[in-house]
Amino acid sequence: MDIRLIKTKDDYQQALKRLEEIFDAPIGTVESDEADVLGLLIDEYEKKYHPIEAPDPIEAIKIRMEEMQLKQRDLVDEIGGKNRVSEILNRKRKLTLEMVRNLATRLNLSAAILIKDYQILK
Repeated sequence: MDIRLIKTKDDYQQALKRLEEIFDAPIGTVESDEADVLGLLIDEYEKKYHPIEAPDPIEAIKIRMEEMQLKQRDLVDEIGGKNRVSEILNRKRKLTLEMVRNLATRLNLSAAILIKDYQILK
């Protein structure tokens, strides 16, 4: 087992190739342990060099609505009126602090995601 830190794209490609080779190794074997360590090293490299950005607030709301099978009308109490919900989801109006608090609770989303700035469409 020759495991090294992943510092370059070449190291990363080699690690991915090796992980693919040993991915299905039986648990408790040297190869299985190597796959676990390689997985951690690859994950750290990807976090550093290929971070996945969190969605903007409106996308986060829409994703959570889909996950929870909610319709726009289901957010009237949190946002304040059917028209207001439509304006928010269509990026015609910004979220207020009260809306952020209500949506964070209702949708179980981090307020940190909801307070990020996003573009308003005219």
